[in-house]
Amino acid sequence: MDYAETLRLAISAIWAHKLRSFLTLLGMIIGMAAFMLVLSLLQGFKVYVDEKIAGIGSNSFSIQRFSFEDFKDTDSINAAQRLKKELTFDELDYIREHAKLIDKIGAKAGNTSRDVRVGSETLKDVGIAGVEPVIGEIDNVDIDYGRYFTVTENNNSMRVAFIGSDVAKNLFPNGDVLGNEIYISGIPYRIIGVRVAKGTVFGQPQDNFVQLPIKTFGANFGGLRFSRSPYFAATSKNGVKMDDAVEEVRTLLRIKRKIPPGEKDTFGIVTPDAISGLIGSFTNTFGTVILFVPGIALFVGAIVIMNIMLVAVTERTKEIGIRKSLGARQADILRQFLFEAATLSAIGGATGLLLAFLLGYIVSKIAIPTVIPWWAAVISISVSAGVGILAGLFPAWKAAQLDPIEALRAE
Repeated sequence: MDYAETLRLAISAIWAHKLRSFLTLLGMIIGMAAFMLVLSLLQGFKVYVDEKIAGIGSNSFSIQRFSFEDFKDTDSINAAQRLKKELTFDELDYIREHAKLIDKIGAKAGNTSRDVRVGSETLKDVGIAGVEPVIGEIDNVDIDYGRYFTVTENNNSMRVAFIGSDVAKNLFPNGDVLGNEIYISGIPYRIIGVRVAKGTVFGQPQDNFVQLPIKTFGANFGGLRFSRSPYFAATSKNGVKMDDAVEEVRTLLRIKRKIPPGEKDTFGIVTPDAISGLIGSFTNTFGTVILFVPGIALFVGAIVIMNIMLVAVTERTKEIGIRKSLGARQADILRQFLFEAATLSAIGGATGLLLAFLLGYIVSKIAIPTVIPWWAAVISISVSAGVGILAGLFPAWKAAQLDPIEALRAE
């Protein structure tokens, strides 16, 4: 018997019991859909992080009061809060003056939210931040219309604002934005620019913000201290390795803060590699755990397939006897039932994959971006077929071992 004929017989046997086949495949469909959906969420998260890092720039990094290691546990956080001082503009000026490998460096401050008003319209809980004008170049800010801040506006603490598209859309539905004023805590700010819409990521809006010149922000929001203390963003020069630029900044800050050799830094430097490594370690550990749950569903689906194949062997005992009496070999019977189990399982895997694509599309539109790589789709079908073969191995072997005379006597 050739393989095409074996496959045709397998499909015919499945189609002859459509409802039973569908109910048998439910476990495989649900397990594969859940497995691929979780995988797509993990992959989508990684792709999103990589895109954000690429958008900021692979040669950019930030200098902050704390590092990732400071948040390992409560003791580390308490120790860091005691020992690590807030960054200052004196330190920023010192780096600007002495650094040879840095292209651009600027300060940011924020971590506050306010209601923003225009006339009788009020937008609540808008993120407010202060930035130096150079941050627009460091962060590769995409401007929809208008412009970013100038050095003169920052130095003179002018009341100008660069806003997100949600603020513009909600407070200026007619589109007349540039040159108009918004009010924050009763203080007017003239709008000079609007950023290109970024949408919602992980359920969090990215366009509900107002940026001010950092000196304006400090003057009107209680000073640049405590939660509003500044941190720095920097880029390395072209042709300079970012690691070398990071080490130069680290050395300059240690000199400025007079940190003795051998003592730990009293500040943190965050690089794209550090962010990718942290998120990668988190997703790898977390992903292993949550992928285990749909994996159990796949295992249960395999058991169901094995059970239904055993039932099929019992039902078709006389058929097996007839085929053997007509010259079918044990290998032919074995292959027939293995093909049937593999085909049944592969159909379930393909259906689960299509369901995962559909659910992933819906989830991407609502909240979290999802990505199913082509290799994952190929592996999912292969794995489901492999699971079917393993599940059908014992029933197929049992069918192949039947004595043709005893099989013909079966009722």
